[in-house]
Amino acid sequence: MKIFRPLYLYILISVLLTSCSVNKFIPEKQYLLDEVNIISDTKEVKPSMFTTYIRQNPNAKWFNLVKVPMRIYCISGRDSSKWVNRFFRKLGDAPVIYDENITRKSQQEIEKAVRNMGYMRAEVLLDTIIQKNKLKLNYQIKAGKPYTVRHIAYHVDDLKINEFIEKDSAQSYLQDGMPFDVVALDNERQRITQLLQQNGYYKFNKDFLVYQADTARNTYMVDLTMKLLPYQRKKEDIPTPHQQYKIRNVNFLTESDLGSTNEDYSQYDSLHYKGLNVYYDKKVYLRPGTLANFNYIRPNELFNEQDVQETYTSMGRLHALKYTNIRFNEVNQNDSVQLDANILLTKAKNQSLAFEIEGTNSAGDLGAAASLTFQHRNVFKGSETFSFKVRGAYEAITGLQEGYESDDYKEYGIEASLNFPEFKFPFLSSEFKRKIRATSEVGIDFNSQIRPEFTRTLTSASWSYQWVDRKRSQHRFDLLNINYVYVPWKSENFKAYLNNLTDRNSILIKSYEDQLVVRMGYTYTYNSANDRTRTPSNNSYSIRMNVEEAGNLLYLSSKAINSEPKADKGFVIANIPFAQYIKGDFDFAHNWNIDNRNSFVFHIGMGVAYPYGNSQILPFEKRYFSGGPNSVRGWSVRSLGPGSYKGSLENVNYINHTGDIKLDLNIEYRTHLFWKLNGAAFIDAGNIWNIRDYKGQEEGTFRFNRFYKQLAVAYGLGIRFDLDYLILRFDGGMKAVNPMEKGDDKYPLIRPRFGRDFTFHFAVGYPF
Repeated sequence: MKIFRPLYLYILISVLLTSCSVNKFIPEKQYLLDEVNIISDTKEVKPSMFTTYIRQNPNAKWFNLVKVPMRIYCISGRDSSKWVNRFFRKLGDAPVIYDENITRKSQQEIEKAVRNMGYMRAEVLLDTIIQKNKLKLNYQIKAGKPYTVRHIAYHVDDLKINEFIEKDSAQSYLQDGMPFDVVALDNERQRITQLLQQNGYYKFNKDFLVYQADTARNTYMVDLTMKLLPYQRKKEDIPTPHQQYKIRNVNFLTESDLGSTNEDYSQYDSLHYKGLNVYYDKKVYLRPGTLANFNYIRPNELFNEQDVQETYTSMGRLHALKYTNIRFNEVNQNDSVQLDANILLTKAKNQSLAFEIEGTNSAGDLGAAASLTFQHRNVFKGSETFSFKVRGAYEAITGLQEGYESDDYKEYGIEASLNFPEFKFPFLSSEFKRKIRATSEVGIDFNSQIRPEFTRTLTSASWSYQWVDRKRSQHRFDLLNINYVYVPWKSENFKAYLNNLTDRNSILIKSYEDQLVVRMGYTYTYNSANDRTRTPSNNSYSIRMNVEEAGNLLYLSSKAINSEPKADKGFVIANIPFAQYIKGDFDFAHNWNIDNRNSFVFHIGMGVAYPYGNSQILPFEKRYFSGGPNSVRGWSVRSLGPGSYKGSLENVNYINHTGDIKLDLNIEYRTHLFWKLNGAAFIDAGNIWNIRDYKGQEEGTFRFNRFYKQLAVAYGLGIRFDLDYLILRFDGGMKAVNPMEKGDDKYPLIRPRFGRDFTFHFAVGYPF
């Protein structure tokens, strides 16, 4: 290690002091592009709208402050044959040398974009400021006065098309008095094209719609006329009226080689179902009813491009298919031209088997886990997906007191689920199922945990639905979720330990008792980055809301059957106490892109869970915890809170650090470093609290007059390794405000101690 210390010191000094070494990479009479700015003289023409037109940008800055990648590159010498020089050049970024030709192209593109906004006389000037061998470049936009549309007229000779346009005129992007915006004009052409393609005009495209613009001399007013051109496939063809097409036949070709044959499928076996033709070679691997339910193209109806896209989307939800291709053939029949829709289906691999092995680390206890998963994607020939998973884990436990027979942790688990590609529920119409596009899933799970202190069995069964609407909002509805926790055995030492805690910690005791949780819940998720109905933006945000309730029906049933609850357990089902609570969560994250290498993210997460009726305490699995890689990163998982609760040295247990209320506040600055590495600087705040007073945890009860004083604060830096398909995250957090301490120790920001205040986290994916 001592050998490499001089190298580290050399790199650090070089990065800080290599401003002069950049000169060796700048050719004579050329300049380093040091800074690029866009300046506009009109507030409606915002400079941020034109950053994508800049073809040459200066070297990137870490956290928008220092050009570290360029400095690293400049550590290398001129001799590129040496491995050391090649290493630093690959690690860093070469200095960007100003290129006037590229700048002129960017100038022209910005000028064109501004004029397309209606500023027809706009111009973009270049302003260069040179200091030694560095150049600062400014694009100065002189927008001038915008042109305005005085009057809009439509010249459409086709009466039927004109009728469609007039009926849908309320949706028009054009109106008198609007700016002469080329983007709006093109959007109007696209809107009318989509309208006509949804009403039978199979061969129509926006090139058949053209504008004629007349401007009055010495004014900024434009008279606009949209014209409809007749149909011509080629310039030499005779112009003809645009034609509406009807669908004659809808043919499903279930074998991949059928699509390459001629239109005569008589040599293949076929089925006819609800007006659809299903052609196959050997056997049908998807039920005709499934194909009909997921198809939106109907015989004897006008061609509709939206139906085509809906069919593509629906068929994409069938896991039994690899991909789908839809082709149309023109057919002359009864002096009219119709369309045959041929839907080519390519079968996916039905069955798969996967084996996974992983290492585990629970609070310093090392172990290993392995799982075997079998999946069948077409169980009942309706693209139902059946999954079966077997899992086993082993962990060596340290730190146990004397008196335990073993120090091993063993876990065995079995999971099974069956997923249907539609909304499975009695008495629902096929039209409703097609509209909601939901998937249904039933599942069962059995897990056995064998520890030196106790044996615990967790069994669950679920019935849920998931669907996505057109705005890319995701919904999940858990119709029924049953969880049963059974603790058949506790060691004598562990029983004695719990008995000693009876008067001081009811949360810990309840965590090791038999309990039944029967819940229902709904989760809503929205991500603006996936919303195609919104105007494209560099910024995005996401919202997640969840609400669930448990035990209400069981409580009413038990109260009707047993008028009086059991003194120690409350109302029971088969002598098993059940949980009763309501829980709500809200999560919001907003991302602001500063440029293509830097962004700023804000996140707030909060949740409240209230036990009542048959429960005085929430089930352990439903209680909140704070700390960890996705919360306040100055603390490890389940080590913060509730409130100012600290615990004691003789009673340190992660179960104590749980609560009924949670609040997380996070801000994070993200920057691209080099290669596949990204960096982050963050500040986190938050904590958890209890709703009720629990003995020994009075400092953890939520109070409006003190909760803000109990917010923990942390700061730190992080590295993200972006592998495209996977993001590995390493975060180091330092405590800044510690509500579990008093006096000077409450503010470690003033007197930090690395060994006491630092926490390292490794995780997969972004924290929010």
